[in-house]
Amino acid sequence: MNPPIVYHPDYVTPLPDQHRFPMPKFKMLCEMLLKEEIIAAKDIHQPQIPSQETLELVHTREYIEAYCQGSLDPKAQRKIGLPWSNALVKRTLTAVGGTILTAKLALKYGLACNTAGGTHHAFPDYGSGFCIFNDLAIAARLLQKLKIVKKILIVDLDVHQGDGTAFIFAEDPNVFTFSMHCEANFPSKKQASDRDIGLPVGLDDDGYLQILARELPDLLDSVKPDLILYDAGVDTHISDRLGKLALSDRGIYRREMQVLSSCLAAGYPVASVIGGGYAKNIQDLVYRHSLLHRAAKEVYC
Repeated sequence: MNPPIVYHPDYVTPLPDQHRFPMPKFKMLCEMLLKEEIIAAKDIHQPQIPSQETLELVHTREYIEAYCQGSLDPKAQRKIGLPWSNALVKRTLTAVGGTILTAKLALKYGLACNTAGGTHHAFPDYGSGFCIFNDLAIAARLLQKLKIVKKILIVDLDVHQGDGTAFIFAEDPNVFTFSMHCEANFPSKKQASDRDIGLPVGLDDDGYLQILARELPDLLDSVKPDLILYDAGVDTHISDRLGKLALSDRGIYRREMQVLSSCLAAGYPVASVIGGGYAKNIQDLVYRHSLLHRAAKEVYC
């Protein structure tokens, strides 16, 4: 039996040629997982687009409407870094729905993985760094509103600090934000997560995994969450264009095994999203993202 996987064809929409954001990776990831029998078609769940009311649990109405209607001012649009289109609006909303569904499936099955998600640079009233709406924050707030969970732990291992997420939950004692990121990387102005680990440029597998092994068990013991939202960015890889750390494929797989096995062994459900990854070779990038799902299959058996 495999853990549930969340995917929708609308996760992909055209971008201009040579754009830095690797949009095709989402479809390619699902295809790789099916082809290599990491998952079966029956494991795939398709999300729905969330309501504006749900988005407003995190974002301002003015920002939501301006973005969705294409009337965001040019400076705010440039800060996001993705050219606006109706198709991108649909893609953005579908991906948020994907993380919401992943969180609900994780609570039901103990573990679930999205094939997108991790838009942690989005703030309540603006987007940034390819992030438009903060899927992790919206999912957390919706589950709180529905009274499905009380305590949530966000484990953000993308190479960039989850600044938007940290800001959103700064005053919420029931959402604990943990970000382990390259200190000398975007964003230049960091926010205060509940626990931040700023890593040095060039940190390798062993150094990274030792720090994670030191931090994660204490985190689980102290927070005791009803749900863990895990952002498994692979821009920590040595060949990533926007990374600055030096993890190998094997190191990333060991990280995924460490996180998922530790959380599940302690009895905490985990909803995972794939986060960032910007390698020039998209096939290599897709494989790195698949390591999350390979590890999930391994620990779920």
